[in-house]
Amino acid sequence: MSTPAKLRQHVRYVNAQDGTRLAWAESGVGAVVVKAANWLTHLEYEWESPVWRHWIQFFSAHCRFVRYDERGCGMSDWQSGPLTLDQWFADLGAVIDAARPEAPVTLLGISQGAATCIRYALGHPERVGRMVLYGGFARGWKRRLTPAAEREHRAMLDLMRVAWGRDNPTFRQVFTSRFIPDGGPEQLQWFNDLCLKTTTGEIAAALQEARGEVDITAELGGVTTPTLVLHARNDAVIPVAEGRLLASGIPGAEFVELDSRNHILLEHEPAWRRFCDAVLAFLQPGQLPGESVFASLSARERQVLTLMADGLSNADIAERLQITEKTVRNHASNLFDKLGVWSRAQAIVFARERGYTG
Repeated sequence: MSTPAKLRQHVRYVNAQDGTRLAWAESGVGAVVVKAANWLTHLEYEWESPVWRHWIQFFSAHCRFVRYDERGCGMSDWQSGPLTLDQWFADLGAVIDAARPEAPVTLLGISQGAATCIRYALGHPERVGRMVLYGGFARGWKRRLTPAAEREHRAMLDLMRVAWGRDNPTFRQVFTSRFIPDGGPEQLQWFNDLCLKTTTGEIAAALQEARGEVDITAELGGVTTPTLVLHARNDAVIPVAEGRLLASGIPGAEFVELDSRNHILLEHEPAWRRFCDAVLAFLQPGQLPGESVFASLSARERQVLTLMADGLSNADIAERLQITEKTVRNHASNLFDKLGVWSRAQAIVFARERGYTG
């Protein structure tokens, strides 16, 4: 996989089979990774978000990363056709066709997106080289919850319909805290705002109802695509038992349990770095985590990174290399993009954790 010199995204539209307009975006270059739609996305709003930004940056730094807003959500049509697994499968296919990959793609399935990816891999095994499933499930909530838990879930759906758009964010805060219980104030506020920006309460409830109908347990044994399953140990949205069910049902699947409570892994937690290393090892077998990324750096960028890791300031690096501070900043910006990090401190940690020696 190659790495983009400067990260940006391009948003486009494709018509689904029933005419619904689906917004999709791509960023980065190289082998294609397609993320199936998951709960609550907005292609533009999440581009700079404190919740999803590091996910986008990581995958875009290592591949051509394609993602899309599902029907009823984000920049796609809100008024759409049926909300079913068969329709989600068809929509994923429409986006893949629009992206025109030249080789089999890697599918990334997060949460509900895992079932969509599995259904696509079963229907088009020749078009899928690998699958990465995180926080996923084969059984929707209607298929796995106890009667008491199901009543609680339905009460939340009723609240979605009547309280979603109110100025008081109390309800949305309760909902948000399940997805990122370890999130800081900025992350929680962003997710609360996302609820309003990406869909209506009625559509959100309809999407949740549709998720509850999913059950592909009996289909798992037919998957032939190499698969990596990752799941947070204390995920409050999708229990880790559902991840184990996926991994045990898909022949040969590898399972990684992550030490986290968050359904969406946050950048500051060690589980996020373990996720990245496991995904890179799976997608780039035979390479050490981060090895291909460092290989993409120019000779000068390697020098700058080495001196950064030694604790030198930009002024010190400029003097050592006999270049201007502006040139040092330009090299630093480029290597940040290639490493998939956002700051000098993150670049140093990234390098040191991977034993980078220049």
